[in-house]
Amino acid sequence: MTADAPLPDPPAGQLAADPSGARHAPATLRNRDAILAILQPVLPPSGLVLELASGSGEHARYFATHLPGLVFQPSDPDPDARASIAAWCAGLANVRPPLALDVTAPDWADDHSAPGADACVCINMVHISPWAATIGLFRGCARLLPAGAPLILYGPYLEAGIDTAPSNLAFDQSLKARNPDWGLRHLDDVDRLAAEHGFARTGRHDMPANNLTLIYRRQPA
Repeated sequence: MTADAPLPDPPAGQLAADPSGARHAPATLRNRDAILAILQPVLPPSGLVLELASGSGEHARYFATHLPGLVFQPSDPDPDARASIAAWCAGLANVRPPLALDVTAPDWADDHSAPGADACVCINMVHISPWAATIGLFRGCARLLPAGAPLILYGPYLEAGIDTAPSNLAFDQSLKARNPDWGLRHLDDVDRLAAEHGFARTGRHDMPANNLTLIYRRQPA
């Protein structure tokens, strides 16, 4: 990881918005192609992809446009984010209306609007949310996904034996100043949590702006 890369994606409150309700996250333009390159060989050729914490909706639009064989189900607990998702994805036949899913809710995976997901994607949520959200993410995805299906995470992490870029350390401190329950997570902790819920990490990819894409797969019961 390089020390001079730009900071990771900003919290949702720092997103710019236009009058139509479609927000814009500048970091999306920097990372969408790199994330898509990872998704293309990992996602199934067809089926339903559930995106948790979709934010502005720009990723959902971009991925759906480039992966027309898949149906994307975006979601976000924030009504303003859902309005932005709807604005960005209007007219795309392979994107469903956004759901009001909150992964901290114990029964979020029982929402019958998104049954039979074949993959789950979660971009820039783990560090900008309490640890309970990551627990809920794995707990719910364990109920939703069949054996072998991927759960794909993107964002900055702390790794044992690997120096953390100064920009990520500064970002971690700024997140904790905003909310003590936020902050970069240790990858070992995420791996242990994944294993507790029946997932194994099968991929780790260095990404722009000192981020990682992590691939977890649901293991057979």
